[in-house]
Amino acid sequence: MELVARKADLVRELQFFQQIVERKNTIPILANVLLEATGNEVTLLATDLEVALRSRCEAAVGKPGSATIPAKKFYEVVRALPDGDVTIETDKGGTTVRVSGGQFNSKMPMLPREDFPSLPEAGGGAKATIKGKSLAQMVAKTQFAITGEDTRYYLNGAQFVLKPDTMTFVATDGHRLALVNVKHDGAKGDDIKAILPRKTLAELGRLLADGDVDVQYERGENHLFFEIGQRLLISRMIDGQFPAYEKVIPRGNDKHVEFERDRLTQAVRRVAILSNERSRAVKMILDKGKVEVTSSSPEFGEAREPIAIEYSGPSLTICFNAQYVLDFLGVVETEVVALELKDEVSQAVMKPVAPDGYDYTYVIMPMRV
Repeated sequence: MELVARKADLVRELQFFQQIVERKNTIPILANVLLEATGNEVTLLATDLEVALRSRCEAAVGKPGSATIPAKKFYEVVRALPDGDVTIETDKGGTTVRVSGGQFNSKMPMLPREDFPSLPEAGGGAKATIKGKSLAQMVAKTQFAITGEDTRYYLNGAQFVLKPDTMTFVATDGHRLALVNVKHDGAKGDDIKAILPRKTLAELGRLLADGDVDVQYERGENHLFFEIGQRLLISRMIDGQFPAYEKVIPRGNDKHVEFERDRLTQAVRRVAILSNERSRAVKMILDKGKVEVTSSSPEFGEAREPIAIEYSGPSLTICFNAQYVLDFLGVVETEVVALELKDEVSQAVMKPVAPDGYDYTYVIMPMRV
């Protein structure tokens, strides 16, 4: 194999592979990116057997062929090269690959092409076209609520439900639940449901950060396919039954308080500095015309900050994990957010006020301290 490609093109594509490959893996080939050169382009592939990415970039191909290159070092080498063309060629024995640019020249070991796992192909499954901006918005508003270590494996991802007129993402870690609905008109037929692994959502977020593009979505038998421009993200589905999340959303929260989002964010962030480092507990003491955000810990002391609000109901004290509150406040765009309560021990609900184009519900369990 022999090809010449622009450094900027290679760096742009290779950066997306860095979180796919695993630094510590019992299968050596999974630390490599596969390059396949043909025609006037080079295709790049990487997988960890749960998530895979295929991408392309333009190249002047002198000799068609393939090579598997250590993904991390290949990216670091190409990124460090001077701007301009990068030459990539394999030796006759197929054991090393030379990467050069400017006055720089390097050789890296290759693993056999046959060791690279075959990737599933799309085709025959339920399909839909999704607006990238909407998908990115839904990922950002739910991925932080996914647990990373739950033995209930179906909670290690977010449920994606695609209906003819709406899209839904929902995630929960047992202490909180994030649910977002976006209007959609690109699906036909029955609802398409799937549980997406946490890593898949992270990769989708990165791939969709470039701009608003249409995403071609397909649900296969065991895999999901997201075609985003010249890139294809392939994800294994989590096999399991997602909890009946509708039952978790409280309907009888009769106390409604509204905050300026930035004001509440600043208060919680400041007060949380002196909270217990393990529990991250902050209290909200509601009283007429104000809420006082407080924290205390035997080791660090105590902090409090009042916020003026419109509230005339009974006094109420409720305690939350500060990070859970800040996670929500960090992804809503509205200037005002609402907190809906019933009492000190029941689930609370946080929502953006007058959101544009989406419906977002964040259920958060109070802490007992």
